[in-house]
Amino acid sequence: MSRRHYNLPPLTTLSAFEAAARHQSFKNAAEELSVTPGAVSHQIKALEGYLETALFQRKHRSVDLTDDGKALYEVLSTSFRRISQTLSTIRDRSSAEKVTIGSTTAVAALWLSPAVIRFWREMPDVNVDQISQDRPFKDRPDLDFFIRYGRDRDSNLSHTPLFRDHLVPVGSPQVAENLAGVSLEELASQRLIHLDSEDRSWTTWPEWFQQLGYQSKIPIESSVNSYSVALQLARKSAGLVLGWQRLIHPMLQSGKLVAIGPHNLTAPNQFYLVGRPEEELSESARALKNWIVQEVHASSV
Repeated sequence: MSRRHYNLPPLTTLSAFEAAARHQSFKNAAEELSVTPGAVSHQIKALEGYLETALFQRKHRSVDLTDDGKALYEVLSTSFRRISQTLSTIRDRSSAEKVTIGSTTAVAALWLSPAVIRFWREMPDVNVDQISQDRPFKDRPDLDFFIRYGRDRDSNLSHTPLFRDHLVPVGSPQVAENLAGVSLEELASQRLIHLDSEDRSWTTWPEWFQQLGYQSKIPIESSVNSYSVALQLARKSAGLVLGWQRLIHPMLQSGKLVAIGPHNLTAPNQFYLVGRPEEELSESARALKNWIVQEVHASSV
């Protein structure tokens, strides 16, 4: 009945196509759907027959979407995401006041967690779940939104600008005193602690120097995969960290870390609150989103 009403092909063919298009692999789609690659291929061939057009360009070891395939995938991915979110809302009706927000571990520790505590003082009945990870947030329908430096590639996500930070070298008070007023060349000769992140949107030491006009190669002698660890090393005088002034403001204010002037760079990208469109957010999620935006704009840091 529903198929005749909406004039749709079997939903199994659409599900197989969406998974294969998202992975750009029949094999990976089959693993996700717990079927064989042959079954996925059969479903897609049935869909192509129904539509009388090719949806994939099949190559020796990979598949690419045709223009028709790209158009269908864009519609399906948006629709499936909205269906998933609606189902999640229905399942969690008993906990409708819960909001889920994601960020990197550093953003959570330095800025988001204290902000959530302040939010709770005003709206104690709203439960906020935080998910912290140092890799990009992908395929997370459980998230209402997440904090991101730079825009996400997914054009279906809403992007609300928060702030643009400033990048300065920071170190312990003793190290900062010894390096006050140094040139870029002298800075480049110091032990610089590099952040090795899976998310390539973060500005790096080489990019920072290049933006300020220093073109010589910057050696990578010491790197960590956690910004929080990098800050701890800098506090122990083990090297210099590229400091995001707004994020580490409490550490600068307390004197645990000191900015090393006069070199300062406005971050190339903004921080965004990225996630579901406004109309898909619960009342509680909209309350937290609006509160975060208002607090950011009211702050002079």
